[in-house]
Amino acid sequence: MDVVVVGAGALGAYFGGRFEESGANVTFLVREKRAEQLRENGISISSNLGSYKNDAPNFITDANRIDRADLVLVSVKGYHLSGTLDNLKILVEKGAYVLPVLNGIEHISYLQDELGKDAVLGGLSFIIATLNEEGHVIHSSDFHDLVFGALAPTQTYICQQIEELCNKANVNGTNSDSILRELWKKYTFINAFSGITTAANLPIGQIREHGSTFKIAETILQEMKHLAKEYRVEITEEEIEMARNKLMGLDKEATSSMHQDRRKGLTLEVDHLHGGALRLAKAVGLDLPYTETVYGLIKPFENA
Repeated sequence: MDVVVVGAGALGAYFGGRFEESGANVTFLVREKRAEQLRENGISISSNLGSYKNDAPNFITDANRIDRADLVLVSVKGYHLSGTLDNLKILVEKGAYVLPVLNGIEHISYLQDELGKDAVLGGLSFIIATLNEEGHVIHSSDFHDLVFGALAPTQTYICQQIEELCNKANVNGTNSDSILRELWKKYTFINAFSGITTAANLPIGQIREHGSTFKIAETILQEMKHLAKEYRVEITEEEIEMARNKLMGLDKEATSSMHQDRRKGLTLEVDHLHGGALRLAKAVGLDLPYTETVYGLIKPFENA
């Protein structure tokens, strides 16, 4: 497959590197600052599940330089998505399908409106990874899951191709026939996990030590369950309990990517994630008081 990775942050560099490792033709479409890092340091993955390094990865800064593409893996932060649109439109015109692996929900309808419903797949990932000062990926979780699926009947074949690609690569890929529901389940988990770790400025282990603090995360899970139902997606109580158990089972030092960004003084995705939930809730007349409180606590650090 000809794969273009838009955004070579920790997530994009990880999955792009794994696809490259398995023999796919991968091109990283990046901004100039990241291009300089790739030029000097290449792509490198440090992981207990197997490390990988390529000193000379394919990278470009302009989509017009790409002749053809089958798949575009979009792994930018939510606040950078609009800045990728021109490049995405160029790649879609060349026949590519777009697989966004952003957290949240709002970006799906946004991309469908801009690129066409047939071009946009559903996708999400479960991984804990960050970039070090050299731009190398430090993968710190024992999972590296990529979940994808068709949002339109015309996308069945490309999803089968992605499944074959994942089977060859050192990743855990799942072709889901209910990807919209999976997106909502991930959104529910990530709003609880990223919200409480970023607002408290603590890893999950220290949060679990205080029942009243951990209860905030538990309540956000319930609020997101109610929000999903308003959008005709049923998340069961058993699935909420599974999300809670996942929070309980994470390594005590584990934390969210948004909390990692707060530690680094980077821009935060709070408006894309928690702000998005509040906008969706307002549209259907639903109150999310715990989500709104966490949003308010994080908001002052959004553009640190």
